[in-house]
Amino acid sequence: MENPSVQQPYYRSLTRKMFIAIITVSFIPVFLVSATIFYQFRTSYREKIFVHLTEMVQKHTTNIDMFLMNKLSDIRYLSRSAGFNNLSNEAFLQNTLTIMQQEYGSVFVDIGVIDDLGKQVAYAGPYHLAKADYTDADWFQKAMNSQFFISDVFLGLRGVPHFIIAVRNNRDGKPWILRATIDFEAFNSLVAKIRVGETGFAFIINREGSFQTNPVFNVISNKELYMSIFHRETAFEKPDAVHITEQADKFGKKNIYVGALLKNEDWLLIYQQDSADAFSKLNQTQAFSIIIFMLGGIGIVIMAFILSGRMANRIAAADSEKEMLHQQVIETGKLASVGELAAGIAHEINNPVAIMVEEAGWIQDLLEEEEFQASENFSEFKRALVQIKTQGTRCKDITYKLLSFARKTDSRIQDIQINDLINDLIALSDQRGKYNMVEIRSQLAENLPLLRLSVSELQQVFLNLINNAIDAMERKGGKLFICTRQEDRHVVVEMVDTGSGISEANLSRIFDPFFTTKPVGKGTGLGLAICYGIIRKMGGEIKVRSTLNVGTTFTICLPMPEENRTPEPAESFMDSKRGTVNYFNPS
Repeated sequence: MENPSVQQPYYRSLTRKMFIAIITVSFIPVFLVSATIFYQFRTSYREKIFVHLTEMVQKHTTNIDMFLMNKLSDIRYLSRSAGFNNLSNEAFLQNTLTIMQQEYGSVFVDIGVIDDLGKQVAYAGPYHLAKADYTDADWFQKAMNSQFFISDVFLGLRGVPHFIIAVRNNRDGKPWILRATIDFEAFNSLVAKIRVGETGFAFIINREGSFQTNPVFNVISNKELYMSIFHRETAFEKPDAVHITEQADKFGKKNIYVGALLKNEDWLLIYQQDSADAFSKLNQTQAFSIIIFMLGGIGIVIMAFILSGRMANRIAAADSEKEMLHQQVIETGKLASVGELAAGIAHEINNPVAIMVEEAGWIQDLLEEEEFQASENFSEFKRALVQIKTQGTRCKDITYKLLSFARKTDSRIQDIQINDLINDLIALSDQRGKYNMVEIRSQLAENLPLLRLSVSELQQVFLNLINNAIDAMERKGGKLFICTRQEDRHVVVEMVDTGSGISEANLSRIFDPFFTTKPVGKGTGLGLAICYGIIRKMGGEIKVRSTLNVGTTFTICLPMPEENRTPEPAESFMDSKRGTVNYFNPS
């Protein structure tokens, strides 16, 4: 029912003012706090990335310098210890190279001894460089003017990238040089393995801008930018300084550049990485924060809308609740009328049933006369009369139960052996089960204690559950398994069928009165509600588990009398960890 006051201008204006006030008071603190936290986090994260890249480049620069210095030390030691006479002997030189390659791997490609005129007097290696003339070689001129020299990477006479480590010594007042070629691939691998993320890589250039290693990606277009880093006077004020900067290249893409000098400041190790790649986690966090902020904003707007309209809708909510209560009263009245009608019908049925039972007894007495005993169908008459009396008595018990349910009368209590009761009901329902292709199996525990309960009530509960199980399997057939066991202070009865199962939406409603999934005219929706009431009145409990297209399990726990309550563990037929039924073993 709509509240008419909500439509008045005053309430509409009040709703808008409350909405704006809630939005303002909520958003301003959230925005300020979120912006402050994110700014501090962003600054801290960027500093952390810069420090990490700086330390990484510094570490690899030290490793590369140590590699070069170690190889130089090896050549200097060989030059001092072996001397010109031994090293100028090609057999000795070849043997020395073999030993060095065994010791250090393929780092040393070849070794040569060169006199003061630039003539190679001895050579050991895979190339035909014996008697090579290095008089005009740039590296030879520089090596003659220093005690030791490490050249840039060049092609030379062999036509492949390499660089030379040369050591100068004197003999009889004349200088001579021992030089070794370092394998370019071994040196290049030291730099190529510097990879971070998807775009981070490193390379080395010299002061002329020539690449001393092969870059992983094409970086020729940024050569001018690299040289500006190399020749920046303030970039490397200390010998081990590392310079880091973030700027856009000529294509507008922002990159991080980290530079460090090595080889006596002749080379520059440059590490490059896309800023988006380096800060990918930060960008993801930023995007996630924006999404969270937007979701929070949407939540605030929704809550502001709800809260601002709640007071204006208070009267409408009260009227709606009053209308619902009125409907519930009507439904309760209908339920009471149905109960009274059921009691009347049960009472009316009880009388003809009693007459039927009495008449059956009278006919049975007549059959004792000799003229009837000689009949060929005498035994069949007696069997039919016994069945009429049995079913009549059962009808009388059911109508008594219905009267008890409708009028709150007391049920008759007596000692019950639960297994006998179940066996009787299985025998009674077996014919209907066979007709519907349903096989009824039982596994009943022995030596179960007697229960003090109502026989007719339990008959009604079990028979209702058996009939429901058969109805669930009537189209395709299946199996119904009934088992009993003792658990602590209860006797447990389980009924497991392989029917169509119950959906999750209906599972919580199956014990509600008048709720049924059967077609119109086939079910009233009272069966399980009555069963639930009977078991609860007995002090027991009824539970249900079901899976669509797999089956349904009803578990009934009945309390034992006080004198029989002795704890006795029993193995359950259900796998409690998996919650699956394992009764129906194909074997």
